[in-house]
Amino acid sequence: MNHETTPSQAAAQHPSADVPLRSRRRGLRSLGSWLALAFSLLSILLTVLLVEVVDIAATGQVETSIGHGLRELALQTTDKLDRGMFERYREVRLLAQRRDLSPANADRAARREVLDGIQESYGYYDWIGMAGIDGTVQVAGRGLLEGVNVGARPWFRNALQGVNVGDVHEAVLLAKLLPTEGGEPRRFVDVAFPYMDASGRTLGVLGVHLSWKWARAVERSVIAPVAARGKIDALIVGRDGTVLLGPGALQGTKLDLASLREAGSQDGGYLVENWPDGQSYLVGFSRSRGRDAYPGLGWTVLVRQAVDAAYAPARELRQRALLSGVGLALVFSLVGVLLARHITRPLGRLVRDAQRIRRGESLPLLPGAGSYAEVNTLSDTLNALVADLVERRQELQGLNATLEARVEARTRELERALGAVRASEQRVGAIVEAAQDAFVGVDMRGLVTDWNSAAERMFGWKRSEVLGWPMTELIVPERFRPSTYRAIERVRATGHTPLFERRAERLVINRRGEEFPIEMTAGLASGGDQTIFAVFLHDISERRKVDQLKTEFVSTVSHELRTPLTSIRASLSMLADGYAGELPPDIAGLIAIAHQSAERLVRLVNDVLDIQKIEAGGMQIERRAQPLLPVAQHAIEGMQAYAQENGVTLRLEYREPARALAAAIDHDRLVQVLTNLLSNAVKFSPRGATVTLELEGIDRCARLAVHDAGAGIPEAFQPRVFQRFAQADGADTRQKGGTGLGLSISKSLVEEHGGQISFETVPGRGTSFRVDLPLTGA
Repeated sequence: MNHETTPSQAAAQHPSADVPLRSRRRGLRSLGSWLALAFSLLSILLTVLLVEVVDIAATGQVETSIGHGLRELALQTTDKLDRGMFERYREVRLLAQRRDLSPANADRAARREVLDGIQESYGYYDWIGMAGIDGTVQVAGRGLLEGVNVGARPWFRNALQGVNVGDVHEAVLLAKLLPTEGGEPRRFVDVAFPYMDASGRTLGVLGVHLSWKWARAVERSVIAPVAARGKIDALIVGRDGTVLLGPGALQGTKLDLASLREAGSQDGGYLVENWPDGQSYLVGFSRSRGRDAYPGLGWTVLVRQAVDAAYAPARELRQRALLSGVGLALVFSLVGVLLARHITRPLGRLVRDAQRIRRGESLPLLPGAGSYAEVNTLSDTLNALVADLVERRQELQGLNATLEARVEARTRELERALGAVRASEQRVGAIVEAAQDAFVGVDMRGLVTDWNSAAERMFGWKRSEVLGWPMTELIVPERFRPSTYRAIERVRATGHTPLFERRAERLVINRRGEEFPIEMTAGLASGGDQTIFAVFLHDISERRKVDQLKTEFVSTVSHELRTPLTSIRASLSMLADGYAGELPPDIAGLIAIAHQSAERLVRLVNDVLDIQKIEAGGMQIERRAQPLLPVAQHAIEGMQAYAQENGVTLRLEYREPARALAAAIDHDRLVQVLTNLLSNAVKFSPRGATVTLELEGIDRCARLAVHDAGAGIPEAFQPRVFQRFAQADGADTRQKGGTGLGLSISKSLVEEHGGQISFETVPGRGTSFRVDLPLTGA
């Protein structure tokens, strides 16, 4: 029997419960009101955003255009200054070359007449004169300063030293002879060139004092056309920051501005900056760079305009955009209100029907005529929900009955998993703690997160003392710390470093600052949301000492053996060549065997010494650019006798372009490499075979390849081909003999030349060894 009641029945049974609900609803706004408000606010917001975006884009473009305009004015002024100075520079240089001004071709009066004519033609020449090599003015326009010694003046000294243009300065010797300009003292730019006789001997200096007022004319020609849009000032500033031309209050003062510094690093620009007068200016700037032969004086042109005046067009544009935005917001709000009323009309009918159902009436929810698809769907959905409500409630009660059992089962599984994780952590910790090597855990910031007992013994730091401290500061010598930090950053960025692929030897320091070598293995370990470097370190101090003793022993023994062996080989060679007379055949055979054995011992000792030199970094390589074909021919010639003895033919192959191949090499060392490769090829080739030395160009390298027809290199031995004392396992190799050092020495020598050595082998068909060297000009 079903005892449940529907919401409408409950409301009918308890009418008093509906009173507070109705009173609360009377205080709520309708959906139409909210939609109207939302449309209005959204319209206002979108309009404001649109206006703001347009305002930012438009005003930003206007402000940028204004800044570029001032920059362009500065560039034009700079260009005109450079063009003007270049013309004056070229004029004075041509004047110094005129023969009618030479003392040998005209007297003083004639030269003075020529200078007067030049000064009248060029209105900005305040003074022009010619001083002898001793500095005394021999002749000058209008006779000014004739007979005066100007040898101490900078323009005279600099012209003799090749500096032909001097910066702006006030009149010194001419101050009393020339009138002032508008109450200001006269200022000049000096241009001077040495003049010479027909044989090229310097006779003196022709100098011109160019009036600085020409720069004011340049400034007016550029600024005047745009002055109507606002007060714009132009300044010409010297290399040291002194204002050479500008407003009266700034004339002669020294400025330290960001625009001056920026002008030195870029080709023109603009910025907003505060000036010493306390105002902010929009400043366009450009640095003089010179023109053609004229080197320039490093002047900086600043074109400034007060920020308020410069950005006035942008402010007007912003105001227009704001007024337009307000109007659009009002229009959009009105449209939103009308649209909200149209949308909510069908919903209102649906709400009234739902209220009737709540009061107990049994009727379906009908959207009514004139509604739209969403309201129809909503009414159908609500009708289906009322029908499904009881069924869903029953299903929910069944699910709740099993929920607690499921939660309890999941809780037990989680506890078991957590226990397994803790046990795993304890096992890993016990393994690390019991390890013979020191273990250091480091997070991605370089801070120590773990430190086992072996690390405490190795470095002298307790675990509690180092946790959370930078590993680099604790155990890395100071000179290696920058590279260590860069390595950590590389791993943090890429998640990989070549150090993870091999064991590496490094120097570290202990608590007392003592350095000692270690062998380390590093990797990344992830745990949860944290990734750490796991580093195992093994002290190899004792091994280094043993290696050093071994190297010293081998070097000493090799040196001691070479001296008597050299004498033995020479003596046996003399006996074999008949210096002691003709020997019986059996004795001659024994002498030949002994001589071959001595030669082999000498080669062995020489190879051991070469290896020792390579290990100690003492191998001398003297490289110079030279053709490679003569080197290959030298190696072939040196091995002909050995090849004939073994019944093998040597052949040098190359195409005509290979004659031009050249590289920076040590001739003797490269011959040694090729001799080793040819010797091995002959040794392992059958009698009657041919060994080929091929020279060719591959991309940007020259390749020397030795091909033989032997049995090939066993696959198991191929990874150890270039190792020291390595010989392929097999009776044939032992019968052929050899030290097992030749290929190792050859690899080291090729790499010292910046090249690479490699091989390719096919069982039963032979082996090819390739030496690739970077090309260079011969």
